[in-house]
Formats: sequence, C-alpha cells, structure tokens
Amino acid sequence: MSEPLISISNLCVDFKTQKGLFRAVDDVSFDISKGETVALVGESGSGKSVTALSVMQLLPYPRAIHNPEAKIMFEGENMVGKGDSYMRTIRGMQVGMIFQEPLTALNPLHTIEKQISEVLFLHQKMGKAQAKERVTELLNLVGLENLTTRLDAYPHQLSGGQRQRVMIAMALANDPEILIADEPTTALDVTVQAQILELLNDLKDRLGMALLIITHDLTIVEKMADKVCVMQHGKIVEQNKTKDLFKKPQHEYTKMLLNAQPSGDAIKAEADAPVIMQGTNIKIHFPKKKDIFGKVTEWVKAVDDINITAREGQTIGVVGESGSGKTTLGLGLLRLLKADGTIVFEGNDISSASQKELLPLREDMQVVFQDPFGSLSPRLSVAQIIGEGLEIHRKDLSPAERDAEVVRALQDVDMDPETRHRYPHEFSGGQRQRISIARALALRPKFIVLDEPTSALDLSVQAQIVDLLRALQKEYKISYIFISHDLRVVKAMAHDLIVMKDGKVVESGSAKDIFDNPQEEYTKALLAAALDLKARA
Repeated sequence: MSEPLISISNLCVDFKTQKGLFRAVDDVSFDISKGETVALVGESGSGKSVTALSVMQLLPYPRAIHNPEAKIMFEGENMVGKGDSYMRTIRGMQVGMIFQEPLTALNPLHTIEKQISEVLFLHQKMGKAQAKERVTELLNLVGLENLTTRLDAYPHQLSGGQRQRVMIAMALANDPEILIADEPTTALDVTVQAQILELLNDLKDRLGMALLIITHDLTIVEKMADKVCVMQHGKIVEQNKTKDLFKKPQHEYTKMLLNAQPSGDAIKAEADAPVIMQGTNIKIHFPKKKDIFGKVTEWVKAVDDINITAREGQTIGVVGESGSGKTTLGLGLLRLLKADGTIVFEGNDISSASQKELLPLREDMQVVFQDPFGSLSPRLSVAQIIGEGLEIHRKDLSPAERDAEVVRALQDVDMDPETRHRYPHEFSGGQRQRISIARALALRPKFIVLDEPTSALDLSVQAQIVDLLRALQKEYKISYIFISHDLRVVKAMAHDLIVMKDGKVVESGSAKDIFDNPQEEYTKALLAAALDLKARA
C-alpha cells in the first residue's frame, strides 16, 4: 500500500461533563492510504463516530478536548486544532462525510436541489445550470432517478432511505480524496444497500479515493474493507487486515462481535388470536403537482388500497424498498397521518376520531420512529423523554414511582439507568435508538409500530433487542408492526409478512411461507438481494 493519505496518531478526546472529564477516544492510531478502505467497528458508544468527527474537526469545542500529542495528518498538515476558515477548504472538497442521521444532517428549510448544489457553488463556483446538471447526475448515480423530477422536494417529504442517498450524493459531489461514511447504509433496504456499496467501491477504484467506513454491520465490513480497526470503550483493541481478522480474531471482544447476530424464529402464537388493529382499504395520497389555480393534477400514491389485520401477540413484518410506503402505512394506522379507509382499534372505529378522542388510546398505541435523533427532544433529558408518557397516562404514579418505571425501561433495553439525566446529543446513534424503544415500551402498550427499530444498532444489541421484543410480546401479548429492510431481523420476529412496492401490496401471507417459497418476482428479487449481499461478503 502507498504512503498514508491520512495518518491518525495518539488521538484522545475528552468531553466535559457535570461529573468531570469523560474519555470517549483513548490513544487511537491508524493510517489510511490512497485507495484503501478502513473500517471502524464496535458497539454503540465505542468512540467510532467521535474519531471520525475529529478528522473533520466537527466536535463541539470547547466541550470536547483533544490531547496536545494528538495528530491527524492530511497532506502535510495536522488538522487537530485547525480553525473553521481552514477546515472549510477541506470539508466537502477533499474530505467528504456521510453522516449517520440524514434527517438531522439535512436542512429542513432547503430543497434537495439547493442542498446538493450548495457544495458545488462553494467549492467549484458552478453556475446554476451546470450545478443542476451535476445534481441530476449525482441523483442518478445513487439510484434516485425518480427524484430528478422532484428537485424541489424537502427532506421531510422523502423516505429514510431516500434521505440517506441524498446525503451520499452531497458527500460525493466534489469527488473527495477521502470519504468518511458513518453508517452509510443504515436506512437502506438490501437492494439499494448492494447498489450503494458497489457505487462506493467503484468510485474508490475509479478516483483512487480512500474510504473510512464506520458500521456495525460486519457483513459490509467483510465485503468492503481492506483493514479493520475494532474499538471498545474508546480504544482500538484489535487492528488487522480484514481477511486475517475474520479468519482468526485475536481479542475476545472481536470474537464476541463476530458471533453476535439475531437468530431464532417468531414466538408461537394463536392463529385466531383477538384482532387489535385492522385497516381496510387504507389510502394515503400526497399532492405531487398543481395547476395554476392550485388544483391537484397529480398525486403520489404512497399507500394505495391496503388491507391489514394485526392480532394480539403477533408481529406483521412490512418489507419493501425505500419509498415503497412502509412507514407511511404505519403512521396512517396510528392516525399520525391522514388516511382514507377504515381503521379499527380494539373494536373502536378511529378513522375519523379527533385528536382529543384519540388521546386516551395513545397509551396502548405507540411508535418507534426511524430517526431516533429527530424524534427525541434535544431540550429534555432521557428521564423526561421516557417519563413524559407516564406523566400523561399514569397520573396515579408518584415522581419516585415514575422514576422507577423510567429506570426499568432503560434496563429493558440494556442502558445504564444513571444515563437518564443526560440529553440525546450526549449519546451515540445506537444508544438513541434504544432510548426510543424504551420510551415506546414504558407504558406497556398493546400495539406498537416499530419503524426500523434495530437499524442503528450493532449486531450484539440487535440480538438483545429482538430477544427483548419477543419476550415482552410473549409476556404482555403485544401486537407489533415491524418495518425493516433487514430481512434477517424480520425473519426472527414476524408471523405474517407484507411485501410492498410503490404503495401497493405485492405479496402477503405467512412469513415462513414467503421466506421459504416466495411467489412474486419482486419478492424473489428482494430476498435474492439480501442473500446475495451476504453471499458476496
């Protein structure tokens, strides 16, 4: 391998907290050469993202402190301590970054075209016409051909996977020398995940670009990386060539990561269990085009005439490519989006119920949103976030009893209860995901829509959460709608399966039957993409 393009040595990062300094990164050293892919792996909170943000000098100074001996050498310059004026010439031009949570990284007030064009205006001084042409090229490059006619769309109008690909397009806009990808495929379905990984590999080979990939998905690591650095509690505990590390891991922590993954089958359930939630002829259409008089002339049919029945103690898996309408269906059933059709919850028709009428039912209807950072209030502590529902729906609880319930909810998702006094920005992406799950579980609801609940979690925690959800379902007979692109997790959870494409149901029925013998070509392609991704690893 050639001389290092970027060299990190003796990097330590401390955060100022109320209890003193907390060391998030502890004496980390590694190199990345031109054209090389290095993977940082480890569980949530191990220091992976903090290391990456140090490279970009994006940590919240002065709360974050680097040690004086730390060096991040890039083109002969030590970037540690460099000011914003210098770093602005580097960020987005020579070093690109795909952030873990696209909804919070994208500006909600700017259109997709404006956000991707901005880096072209700033670094390449392109004109509007040239920038628009490049934006279209980038969207095609990342598999968003359907967005080239919707350049005026805003981030909230896109699915999680579409937002992730917009982030990737922005990061690639100026053909950077090194690309930092923080969980770049977290919100992507398996078919697009395969496309994005192939795209990143192609760009790396074509441009000689180096790639620092941060992920909890070891399948991706084995497929993509030349070298792996395993992090635990801020330290690199093992560093080796990918093939050697996977063949013969040395550290016990590395062995645990390689062996951890969700497994098993859905819990046993009664086929004729009571119906908890039923949706009939559900339609959710959004206006796409209007004429000069403001009349809608074209609609986006996000959910188009779908029937769904959720039974007590059972899980319905909902799968499909990004933008297929999975999340929209879930939000419509909860009356968080306006839907046409009939929605019945525990025998009550809630199709046209007012928000006031729905409030008493919210205790039994919960949701885990896809983007944990966007759904957690930055102004509330974890204790306040989890306790908010208890305060509204369980007025019989004293403050001490409510705090005890918050502690129990955090323990359920393997979080330290002492962290309940901290705020969302002080946690990693995977930890925030667990907080979101704890909030939904705190009230012991009867029905939960789980929208990609394990997407930001490392494999060991994924397995824990799947086991936890199955145990709670068995004990409390909770009904789940489980939306996910990770078919391994869906297989471990679902009793029934719905396959969606372009707002319609392509195939539905018993999860076991569909996994064993899919009937529709689209379902076969979806399953083949997942298996192919694993096979190629």
